[in-house]
Amino acid sequence: MKQNFLQFAALGAFLLLAGSGCQNQSSNLSSVDPYIGGMGHLLHPTRPNVQLPNQLIRMHPMRADFLDDQISFFPLTIASHRNGELFGILPGLGNPDANTWYERQTYDHDLEVVRPYYYSTYLIDEEINVEFVPGNKVGYFRFKFPAGSEKQLKLNILNKGSWNKISGNTVAGEEDFEGMKAFVYGEFSQEAEVTLREQTIVNKRRNTSRQEPQIWYKFPKGTDDLLEFKYAISYISPEQAKENLNKEMTGRDFASLKKSGEEIWDKTLGQIQVKGGDDAHRRSFYTALYRNYERMVNISEYGRYYSAYDHQVHESTRDFYIDDWVWDTYLAMHPLRMILNPKLESDMLQSYVSMYEQGGWMPQFPLLFKDNPAMNGFHSTIVFLDAYRKNVRNFDIDKAYEGIRKNATDATMLPWRNGPKTSLDTFYRAKGYFPALHPEEVETVKEVHDFEKRQSVAITLGHSYDDWALSEMAKELGKTEDQNYFSQQALNYSNLYRSDKKMFWPKDADGNWIEIDPKFDGGPGGRDYYDENNAYTYQWQVQQDIPGLIKLMGGNEKFTANLDQLFREDLGRTKFQFWAKFADATGLVGQFSMGNEPSFHIPYLYNYAGQAWKTQKRIRFLLDVWFQDNIFGIPGDEDGGGMTSFVVFSSMGFYPVTPGLPVYTIGSPVFEEVKIKLDNGNTFTLKANKSSKLNKYIQSAKLNGKVLNRPWFTHDDLMNGATIELEMGPYPNKNWGVE
Repeated sequence: MKQNFLQFAALGAFLLLAGSGCQNQSSNLSSVDPYIGGMGHLLHPTRPNVQLPNQLIRMHPMRADFLDDQISFFPLTIASHRNGELFGILPGLGNPDANTWYERQTYDHDLEVVRPYYYSTYLIDEEINVEFVPGNKVGYFRFKFPAGSEKQLKLNILNKGSWNKISGNTVAGEEDFEGMKAFVYGEFSQEAEVTLREQTIVNKRRNTSRQEPQIWYKFPKGTDDLLEFKYAISYISPEQAKENLNKEMTGRDFASLKKSGEEIWDKTLGQIQVKGGDDAHRRSFYTALYRNYERMVNISEYGRYYSAYDHQVHESTRDFYIDDWVWDTYLAMHPLRMILNPKLESDMLQSYVSMYEQGGWMPQFPLLFKDNPAMNGFHSTIVFLDAYRKNVRNFDIDKAYEGIRKNATDATMLPWRNGPKTSLDTFYRAKGYFPALHPEEVETVKEVHDFEKRQSVAITLGHSYDDWALSEMAKELGKTEDQNYFSQQALNYSNLYRSDKKMFWPKDADGNWIEIDPKFDGGPGGRDYYDENNAYTYQWQVQQDIPGLIKLMGGNEKFTANLDQLFREDLGRTKFQFWAKFADATGLVGQFSMGNEPSFHIPYLYNYAGQAWKTQKRIRFLLDVWFQDNIFGIPGDEDGGGMTSFVVFSSMGFYPVTPGLPVYTIGSPVFEEVKIKLDNGNTFTLKANKSSKLNKYIQSAKLNGKVLNRPWFTHDDLMNGATIELEMGPYPNKNWGVE
C-alpha cells in the first residue's frame, strides 16, 4: 500500500514538473523555485507561497523553515504577510483521543511540489497525499487517503472565534482578530460525522496558553479515498463567504482551477522575457519576480469590501488593496509595479487614499486589520510623487496630497507610533534634527517606544527624504508656499553630518555631538540613533540629494573612497558579537549589509561620481554571492517582495536609486537581452552583448541607436519602448559613464 502512494506522489511530481497545459520549456514558470531563501541566515526565511497574483488567498504549509520536516497545519489563507494566519486544516488517521494523530504531520521534501499556482505533499507517516490550488477568494484542497482508512480532518481556529456546524459536508466559521472578523464557508465532497472540541495551546516562549476551538470531521471507511474540500473567505459576512464560493466555483473543479491559475501565472511572468545568463540566473530572477506579486492583495468582494480603517463595509466598483510595508517597498517594489502594471499601482494608491479618508491618517504599513506604524518615515509620500512623475495618476491626487501633508505637519515621526506630534516633533521642525539621548540617559518623552527608541539619525534622514518628496509634489501641484517650506526642511539631513567622521551622527538637544562607536553603539539594532543598521549604512541615506552628499564628503574622489572603504571596513569584533546586536545587518561585505533595504541603492552610487565601472563590479558580485538559487539565496528578510524587487531590477541591469525622480541608473545586466512588454503596447529592450560572468563591464552603450555616455536613462525612455544596447567586456572601461 505504501508503495502505491509513493508512486502516486512521485507521478504527480513528475507530471507537474514535466509541464501540463500551457507550461512548457519556454514558460518562465518552469524557472520559479519557491524554496529559494527558505532558510533564513539569521531572521525570517521566505515561504513557499501558493496564490494568484495580488489575490486574497495565500497558502503555505506552516512549518519553521525549509529544514523543518513537520507541518503543523495548512492555513486557509494568510491574514497579512508575516502577520498571522486564518483558519487551519490538517488530515490524519485514527482516533484523536488516543493521540495517534494530534499535533504535526511529517513530510518528505522530495515528495513535495510547490508551484505558484499548485501545491502537493505526501504526509509520510500516515501515507496521505495533499494537494491545493488557489483562486481569488477561494481555495481547493484534495486529500488522498490510504485505501479503506477512516479519514479524519481537523480544522482549527487560529485566533479567537468559533466553528458553526452546518451539516456533515459543510462547515462555516469565523475568526476575530485585531478588531475585525474573517469568515469561511466550505464544502466537502463526502458526508462526515462532526465533533466540536477545544485544545489547549501553550506558547512556551511567551509563557501563555489559550483554548483553540477545533472541529473534527470523520469520514467513514468504505467511502471514496479521495476527499475534496473547497472553501471561500470573506471579510464581510458568513453569507458573503458562501456567495464567494458559489460565484467563483460554480461549474469549476480542481483541475480547471489549477489550469486557470497556471495560465494566469504564465501570462504574468511572461511580461518579462530574458535571453542569456544561465539556469541559476533565470531561477533567481523569475522566483524574485514571482515574489513581487505576494502583496498588496485585493480584498474586494464583488463590488464591496470591508475596511478595518473605519470598520465599515463599502461599496465600490474599484478594487481595494491592503498589506504593504512601505518602508521596504517604496525603494523598488512600487517602482517595479509602475513599469509592469501602472493600472494596478493606481488602484493600490487609491486604496491608500481611501484608508486616509476612513482612518484620518495616511497609513504607514497598511495591513488587513490596521495601520501598523512600523519602522520610521512617511514613505508613501515618496511613492505618490514617484507615481505622479511616472504618469501613474489614476487616484485622487488632491486628497492624497492632503493626507501626506497632514502626516508631515500633524503626525508624530516617532518610530512604531501612530498619532499626533510630540515635543520631539516640535523640536525637529524648529531645530532641523531629531535630538538624541546620551548613553545611559533616561528617556523623558513617554511616547517613545520602549524597544524602538528615538532612532534620531534615521528619523532625520528619512523625513528629509519625505519632506523633499512633499516639496516636489507641492511644486507639481503649484503649491508654492508648501514647496518653499518643505524644500528647506528637506535639507535637515545636513544638520547631522559630522565632517570629521564623514558620517551622519547623533546630536543632543543642545546641539552637542554624542560620542559613539559608529559600528556598534546605540543598543539593539543601533535603535537609539539608527535603525537595524549602524552609521556605516546610514552614511548614504540621502538618495534625494546625491550631489549634496558628494559635496558634504568633499567631492567625487573622497566620496568614492568612502564607498570603497564601506565594502572593506571590518566589523571591529567577532561576527557573533556584531550579529548579537545587529541581527538585521546580514549579507555583509565589509560594513555593507546586502540583507537590509537601506543598502539597496548604495552600490549604484559610484555612477554619480564618475566611476560607473565600480557599480558594475559591485552589483555583479553582490548578485552572485548573496542571491544564489538555493535555500540560502536571500541574505535577509525578504519582506514579501521588498528585497527580491532589488534582484529583478539589478538582474535586468538598471535600478531606481531615487524614487521620486523618473530616472533609472545602469548597472550590469546578467542577461544578454531583456524585453519588457508594457501595458501601453510598447516593448522596452535592453541588450547586453556578450554579457557573462566574466564580461560584466560596459565598454560602450547606445540608446535607440545613438551613443549613450551617461549611466542613466529616463522613465519616458522606458515607457516609449526604447532599445538600449550595451557592449560588454571583461575589463572596465573607466571612461564610460563619466558624463
